[in-house]
Amino acid sequence: MSFAHTLQALVVMALWGLNFVVAKWALAEFPPLFVMFLRFALVAVLIIPFFRVPRDKLWKIALLSVTLGSIHFPMMFTGLQGIDAATASLAAQAQVPFSSLLAALVFKDKLGWRRGIGMAAAFAGVAVIAGEPRLGESLYSLLLILAASFAFAVASVQMKLIGSVNGFAVNGWMALFAMPQLLGLSLLLEHGQMEALANSTWVGWASIVYMAVAVTIIAYGLWYPLLGRYSVNQTMPYLLTVPVFGVASGALLMGDPLTINLAIGGLLTIGGVAVIVRRGPKAVNQTVTNPT
Repeated sequence: MSFAHTLQALVVMALWGLNFVVAKWALAEFPPLFVMFLRFALVAVLIIPFFRVPRDKLWKIALLSVTLGSIHFPMMFTGLQGIDAATASLAAQAQVPFSSLLAALVFKDKLGWRRGIGMAAAFAGVAVIAGEPRLGESLYSLLLILAASFAFAVASVQMKLIGSVNGFAVNGWMALFAMPQLLGLSLLLEHGQMEALANSTWVGWASIVYMAVAVTIIAYGLWYPLLGRYSVNQTMPYLLTVPVFGVASGALLMGDPLTINLAIGGLLTIGGVAVIVRRGPKAVNQTVTNPT
């Protein structure tokens, strides 16, 4: 990979890693489900006018929107509300071993002993992080993030079953289908949406714009050309830097503590994910492109 494309890949990873902190800023002003409704509304407005999908793919994307819009993102952002960005960025990597297990079940992919060791290491890392005393009352939030990671593993299988469709089109139409689900869930389970809108600041709105524009449109706009130009083994390792950027931004911008448990657990998790990504099936390679 050329030096320019290496920098391009790292910029994408930085955008995705920083998203954990930006999401925390948005959650400080808006309820979590309402945050996702606003984000997807903006994504749909910016993408759908320019990208279409075949009619026979729409129902599969609608089903994908249920997994992501009604299950994954609500659990992920509700969990993120109660835990620091650094821990969340590492725990979210559990989606990779979960996805590898599902790929073995659904696509009959052989796990192999190396990938088995990678999955064991990744889960062990999450267990080390979960055992940290400081989490205390935040353990429920961590479990929500792990559940959201499993939901995204299910979504990765759905993405593979959708087949070859422009990535922007999938993001845009999935956002359109997810919007009413998220708004309905927000009105049913949350309160204070109008007060949040009335009292919101530029930081809250800038965070929403960042999640929609920088994370979904700019980052993928830079990432997709690299996926088309280079092999999976050349591009996927860069995704291992997303939690590194997530932990670093959490520590620098929000003062998240860097403890020994987080360091050991993080190394185990990232190391395990590295083995899985290196030897994993296509479904796994799709999974680790999720920036949250």
